[in-house]
Amino acid sequence: MAAKLSLKLSNKSPRQPIQKLPASIELPADATVEDAKQAVARQSGINDFNRVGLFDPETKKILKNRKALVRDEAGVVKTGELVVKDLGPQIAWRTVFVIEYFGPILFHVLVPLLRPYIYSFGSWAYKNEAETPMSKVQWLLFALFNLHFLKREYETLFVHKFSANTMPAFNIFRNSAFYWLLAGLMCSLDIYRPGSSADRNDLGLLDYVGIAIFAVCEVCNWIVHQHLASLRKPGGTERGIPNCIGSNLVTSPNYMFEVLAWVGVILISRSPAVVIFIATGTIYMRSWSRGKERALRKEFGDRYKAKRYTMLPGLI
Repeated sequence: MAAKLSLKLSNKSPRQPIQKLPASIELPADATVEDAKQAVARQSGINDFNRVGLFDPETKKILKNRKALVRDEAGVVKTGELVVKDLGPQIAWRTVFVIEYFGPILFHVLVPLLRPYIYSFGSWAYKNEAETPMSKVQWLLFALFNLHFLKREYETLFVHKFSANTMPAFNIFRNSAFYWLLAGLMCSLDIYRPGSSADRNDLGLLDYVGIAIFAVCEVCNWIVHQHLASLRKPGGTERGIPNCIGSNLVTSPNYMFEVLAWVGVILISRSPAVVIFIATGTIYMRSWSRGKERALRKEFGDRYKAKRYTMLPGLI
C-alpha cells in the first residue's frame, strides 16, 4: 500500500478563518489538488469544495492546476503544509461566459424594438417607424452583432474546455460589465439611433470590405477555437502548443481574428462606440495573450517556438 501524505493545515485569513478547519489532513500519495480540496471541504463542513482555495506556504500562490499531484508541489512537500482559504460562493466558468455574452444579444434586440421610446425625445431625429425606420446598414449590424455573440454562446456550451471549475460568484458583475455596458448598451444605442453613421441604406466599397473581413475572421476564429479545444481532454487542465491557422504569427491567433473581425464591423458602422468597445477589449486580450506566451515558454521550453508578438503581428 502506498504511503499516505500527511499535511498540516493553516488558515490564510486569520480574521476570517474557516472555523472547522482540521489541524491536519491525510491524503493518498496520488491525491490531486482537487482531491485535497474535496477532503478539506468534507472535513470542514463546506458544501461546495470549489470554495476551498489551497495555497503554497512558501510562494503564497494559489494552487491553480486542480489536476496536479499534491506531492509534486515543492513548497507544500517541503513544509508539510497547506494554507487554506474560503474563497466564498462560486459560479461555474461556463455559466459566467453564457451570462456575459447574453448581454449584447439582449441589448441588440431590445434597443431596435424600443426605438420609439428611446429616441422620441430631446434632439433625436426619430419621428416614427414609417418615417425613420431602421436602415439597411443598421439591420446588417444587428445581424453581425447577434451572429458574433450567438457563436460565442455556442462555443461556450459545446466547444470550450475550461481548466478551472469556478470563479468567485461576485466577479460575475465585473466580468459582465464589459460586454453588457460596452458591446451591449453603448454600441446598440449609438448604432440604432436615427442619424447615426450607420443610418444608411446604400452599401459602399468600405462596407463590403468590412463584411468580407468580418466573415473571414469569424470563420478563422472558429477554426482556432476548435483547435484549442482539441488540445485538452474533457475535464483536463493540460496545455498544448497551438499549431493552427495564425499560430505561426502570434501566440493567440483567436484574439488576432477576434480583433480583426471587429475592425470589419468598425468599417461598416463607423461608430465610435464600437471603436471604444474593441479598444478596451484589446487591452484585456493583450494581457491574456502575454500571460499565455509566458506560460508556454515556461512549460514547454525549447519545444515551443517563442513569439515576438502575442496577438497582432507588428503591434502587440
